[in-house]
Parts: sequence; structure tokens; C-alpha cells
Amino acid sequence: MQFSDFNLSKCADGLLPVIVQDATTLRVLMLGYMNKEAYDKTVAEGRITFYSRTRQCLWTKGETSGHYLNVVSMHADCDADTLLIKAHPIGPTCHRGTTACFDTPESEGFARRLSAVVSQRHAEMPEGSYTTRLFIKGVKAIAQKVGEEAVEATVEAVDGNRRRFTYEACDLLYHLLVLCEQMGVSLSDLEEELARRHR
Repeated sequence: MQFSDFNLSKCADGLLPVIVQDATTLRVLMLGYMNKEAYDKTVAEGRITFYSRTRQCLWTKGETSGHYLNVVSMHADCDADTLLIKAHPIGPTCHRGTTACFDTPESEGFARRLSAVVSQRHAEMPEGSYTTRLFIKGVKAIAQKVGEEAVEATVEAVDGNRRRFTYEACDLLYHLLVLCEQMGVSLSDLEEELARRHR
């Protein structure tokens, strides 16, 4: 999509509002604005560049801090007057040193963050990591752990113990993520299958 394809007639000062979302956790990180030069620079370099309304110049996020926002995908909204960019943030996004400029809970999207950590462990196989040991043992051992954790979560559910059930369900989710990684199945794959069933 070219910058000229956007409908800027409703945009303040002719600047395109840009919502930035973490591509892994799906957490909304920040809002910024782009003019044509900022948009073209972002497309060309794969790092998000905004137009600063206060300084009235281009501003690449992270140019002083090193906390860049690396573009994963770009999507126009239905009216073509707002842009959503999914990005991989390098460090905190907000100037306050926080993950995002919006004070939503840090736990938001954590399952996806955990899934990314599991994938990283699989790729790097760091010594001393429990996740690494699971991958070394292989699919049968991982599947057995999923079964064990499912039974433990079920027992706590039947007993009506919400706190213990939450604890065991987290163990189950973690081991299921490890099994999914071993099988080459991502959370996105699961979401696609669920969406297909919903349709």
C-alpha cells in the first residue's frame, strides 16, 4: 500500500495516525503519526519512523535509546485513515522505560510471550534450562508431562479449588506450549484452526 492510498482528508494536519502493536504478545504499545516521508522510510528500512508534531521532523523510534520497533506487518483500517503496525520491540517502548505507553497489565499477552521464550529455548537449547531438558527427552516425554498436568488440573477442578486449579492449569499450558513447539505448531496455527471451526 502506498501512502497516497490512505484517506487523509479526515486526518488532523494531514498526518496518518499509527497504532503500534507487539507482534508477539499483541499488546498495544503506542500511538504515533506519519507523513509520507516517515511512511516511506519505515517501509524502506523496516524500522518505524514517525513524524514528530512537536519538533516537526522525522523521528525514528529508538534512534537515541536503541529501543527500535522492527516492522513485522502493516495493515490499513477499513476507512484507510489509520495504520496498524505489528512490530518486534527492542526494549521498552515508552520514554518512561515501560513496555508500552498504555498502562495495561504487564500480564496482558503473556501466554504469547511465553510461547516465544519456548521457541527461543528450542532454537538455542541453553544448558541448564528445564525447557531444554524437555526437548532433549523428546515428544513422548513431553506428551507424558502434558497428560500428567492435565490430570492434576482436572483433580483440582473437581475438588473446586480455584487457586490450585489456576496453578496446575498454568503448568498444563506451559507443557502444552512445549509440545506444540516440538510438533511445529504455533499459537497462530491454533488460532487459525479455532477460527475455522467458529466459521
